[in-house]
Amino acid sequence: MEAPQKPYECNHCSKAFTRLVNLQRHERIHNGEKAYECNHCSKAFTHLVHLQRHERIHNGEKAYECNHCSKAFTRLVHLQRHERIHNGEKAYECKQCGIVFTFHRTLKIHEGIHTAEKPYKCNQCDKVFVYNSHLQRHEKTHTGEKPYECKQCGKTFTRDSSLKIHERIHTGEKPYECNQCGKAFSRNSSLKMHEAIHTGEKLYECKECGKAFICNNHLQRHGRIHTGEKRYECNQCGKAFAYHSYLKIHERIHTGEKPYECNQCGKVFAYHISLQIHERTHTGEKPFKCNQCDKAFICNSHLYYHERMHTR
Repeated sequence: MEAPQKPYECNHCSKAFTRLVNLQRHERIHNGEKAYECNHCSKAFTHLVHLQRHERIHNGEKAYECNHCSKAFTRLVHLQRHERIHNGEKAYECKQCGIVFTFHRTLKIHEGIHTAEKPYKCNQCDKVFVYNSHLQRHEKTHTGEKPYECKQCGKTFTRDSSLKIHERIHTGEKPYECNQCGKAFSRNSSLKMHEAIHTGEKLYECKECGKAFICNNHLQRHGRIHTGEKRYECNQCGKAFAYHSYLKIHERIHTGEKPYECNQCGKVFAYHISLQIHERTHTGEKPFKCNQCDKAFICNSHLYYHERMHTR
């Protein structure tokens, strides 16, 4: 059978089409024309079908449901990608070290470990990234843009994926299960870290001290010990911290926020560890025992002060 003629050729890339309308639609890729705008968020698209697909984010339509866990998706390709979690398929192998991945994007992110190439630079703080999408995501930390809102509690997020993960707090969904012990997790990254407990594998090693970690995030966080970097600064008093979580905890000094409440008596605390210590007054638990006299305490600091009595 004779192949159909394609008389309409693109002047930019020489791609050919059977119909003029297809060529005109294709040329929008080169000229940057985005004629289809979303009425909800003003995001614009080159093709109508892309706008229609995008609008499912706003109307909540999820036509593709997983037969294993009933999770639903707006696009078929997302369902197919998700199903790999259940069937254990890992089709993408790193040519450098042989590690295999379920998703192509995860392989690409991993490969940055070997090449160290980071061509995308933030104009605000000079931080560099392997991918443009990561740069765009990072830039929202400077603008404060958080377009994705949780319908349950109103919390907002910079990324749709972060919202999806957060929503599992409300639903209790834990789609990622360990094949070794059956423990389930709400995040795939949490499962991967957990699996390292069974394998003992620590692929990410610090070049300064040789300490190894089960994930790259932990290595990067550890690296700040050596560099002394403190990128997170308090707007109230100027004190800086190596980790964002430390800054958030510190800010409670200024705001007076006490998010941790005792279920027994209703007393509230600024820190989770303070709640845990307090709860022992109700349970009677005293996990810190003196080796000299077997006296036990509800927290380590009480044990420390007690032990000084024996050393005097």
